[in-house]
Amino acid sequence: MNATELQTMNTKLWQGIGQIADSEKLMRRLAKYVAKLVKEKNDETQMTKEELEAKIERAEAAYARGEYYEMLPDEDLTTFLNRIGYGV
Repeated sequence: MNATELQTMNTKLWQGIGQIADSEKLMRRLAKYVAKLVKEKNDETQMTKEELEAKIERAEAAYARGEYYEMLPDEDLTTFLNRIGYGV
């Protein structure tokens, strides 16, 4: 997105907020949605489809090289994660 498109979007956004500013109900909904968007932005687990596919490809390549861990029979997840160094 170039600077002109960003400025146009910004202007439309502020104009829209101005149109609903006198409605407490709509402003509450907007504030709630903005808070949700902020959480999404700060969520480190969010990734694009391309990022996910690249991560899967790297994992498959590591598996093919024999770089993986297996849970032992009757091992619980906490014990497994501690054993491989995650210190849960």
